Amino acid sequence: MKLFNKYTLLSLVTVVLMSSCNDFLDREPIDQVTPDTYLRTDADLGAYALKRYNFTTHAGAGLGIWAGDNHTDNQVTSSYSTRWIPGEWKVPDHYNDDSRDPWYFGDIYQCNYFLETVLPRFEAGTLTGNQQMVEHYIGEVFFLRAWNYFGKLKALGDFPIIKTTLPDQQGPLAEASKRAPRHLVARFILEDLDEALELLKDKPEGGKNRITRNAALLLKSRVALYEASWETYHANTAFVPNGPGYPGGQVEYNASAEIAFFLSECKTAAAEVADQDLLAVNDHVWADGAEKMSNEYFAQFGADDMETYSEILFWRDYDVNMNIIHSSTFYLRRGGNSGFSRQFVETFVMENGLPIYAAGSGYAGDTSLENVRDSRDERLQMFMMTPNEVLTEGQVDFVDTLSTLPNIIDKEETRAVTGYQLRKGLSNNWSRDWNENSEGSPIFRAAEAYLNYIEASCIENGGNSIDGKAAAYWNTIRERAGIDASYETTVGATDLNQESDWAVYSAGQQVSALMYNIRRERRVEFMQEGLRMDDLKRWRALDQVQNWMPEGFNLWESGIHEGYDKLVADGSDVANVSSPERSTYLRPYEIINKSANLMYGVGYNWTAAHYLNPISIVHFRNTAEDPADPSTSVIYQNPGWPTVADQGPIDIN
Repeated sequence: MKLFNKYTLLSLVTVVLMSSCNDFLDREPIDQVTPDTYLRTDADLGAYALKRYNFTTHAGAGLGIWAGDNHTDNQVTSSYSTRWIPGEWKVPDHYNDDSRDPWYFGDIYQCNYFLETVLPRFEAGTLTGNQQMVEHYIGEVFFLRAWNYFGKLKALGDFPIIKTTLPDQQGPLAEASKRAPRHLVARFILEDLDEALELLKDKPEGGKNRITRNAALLLKSRVALYEASWETYHANTAFVPNGPGYPGGQVEYNASAEIAFFLSECKTAAAEVADQDLLAVNDHVWADGAEKMSNEYFAQFGADDMETYSEILFWRDYDVNMNIIHSSTFYLRRGGNSGFSRQFVETFVMENGLPIYAAGSGYAGDTSLENVRDSRDERLQMFMMTPNEVLTEGQVDFVDTLSTLPNIIDKEETRAVTGYQLRKGLSNNWSRDWNENSEGSPIFRAAEAYLNYIEASCIENGGNSIDGKAAAYWNTIRERAGIDASYETTVGATDLNQESDWAVYSAGQQVSALMYNIRRERRVEFMQEGLRMDDLKRWRALDQVQNWMPEGFNLWESGIHEGYDKLVADGSDVANVSSPERSTYLRPYEIINKSANLMYGVGYNWTAAHYLNPISIVHFRNTAEDPADPSTSVIYQNPGWPTVADQGPIDIN
């Protein structure tokens, strides 16, 4: 039998001592260590845990964390994703970069190695140094194993639960590759987070640049809500245990009990964070230029030092003097090859709490960017740019002002793709040097705890009501956003048939107006923060997405087009904007009309198999009794995906 290669369950000690390519604070790895002498001091433990940090933050080039919602209904880039074109996403034979493979176990192995090595030493009392930090760093690794397993749960669903290192032998590795049902994977993640919560501190050395106890509580609520909502909305499908076509065979599973368990876990963890009253204050005073950074709610997303912002539970620091830098701000203020979709912008309610289509809303229309933002939810006013805005001032040698017109025809990396330009994370102090930006990057913030609790309460009550604590949380979030009325005003004025939001639906059916508005609140509060696709999948809100075309600002009817000198809208190879014959709104994927543009005239179309990733064929070969016959593998493929390389998914009933 062929032994496993680097894509599967490696068990060599050298793996865990290698330097990670995803450094968190870009510190140098420890040199010249051996397993016998390493991981015996608090410094060893702290350095090892830090090298395992693999959170999305700012990018060396590009938007980094602020690009996380690209290729959803929130944000649009200049190029489309194949996940929206049925048949174009195909089963890979293998990945050239094993760390990009969802079946990759390297990070999990490194956590298991640490715990297997350190816990006996901890229990024996032989670890030296600050014992509080020893406990904290062990807690970090429990958190990191949970974090990595959560990524597997989202990508693959059922997954092997492995708590120890394994010998590099075919038999044990194949046996360990058997997938556990997703609800057991989710329970295992919560167990690891419970271990972490017993050990983590909220004010460790390094502050909130290190994983904190509050971050673990927030992650616990996120995981529990993810699984509860997934099992609720994907019930009686191949995507949950024992559903029709479920590939894992018959397992012990009680859907109602599991959902109730996860909802309870979510609410308990979320409330512990939310009840600390950590939200940043929005003083509702909005001024252009440097003064905008005096608004705590706005400033927390773009501050160089986020430590003092109570809402930020975990963040990454950057320092130009230490050459720990990024380019996200440079690209962000120029457009960053991204933009909010019209459909997203229309989701924001007015300051009076009414949807824009409701009678008496006061909506000024979309014939100018200023009109679009006028009297809207302050999150839209704060986090979407407007023409001629002063972006940087107070520096010695320059003042930076946004152009009168969005850069919709700029080169790709700096294009404002839809005309609705992103601003969350942009301070008033960015550097002109593209690679010398030092704004921090938020990773977890307390507002999510409020919204996790609210949604869990609504699911718990059949989608028709929420408890008193959830109602109080919700009104607090809305008041912070400058919305005058209570959530009941918005719910009562909502017409689901006039909402273009995908989250109106679960399993192809409209949800209640209450549930939809909870989803709306989540969508706008976390705009630009990379949570949208996870939410859409767990809600099963994509079934009905067919021929959906993302649009941007009102280019043609508004007269904005008259301000540009070189617009070409003929569909040719040199076209740079979409034709008014396609829509009065800018359509980034209908600019060039040629066969290579698979999105032209088609738009986004969802395939049910895409709720989960396919498993690469190499793993079937490595775990099969007969490598030429994938059916002899201990692994089963995800619903709708074949066990043949380079083929797209098939229909799922």
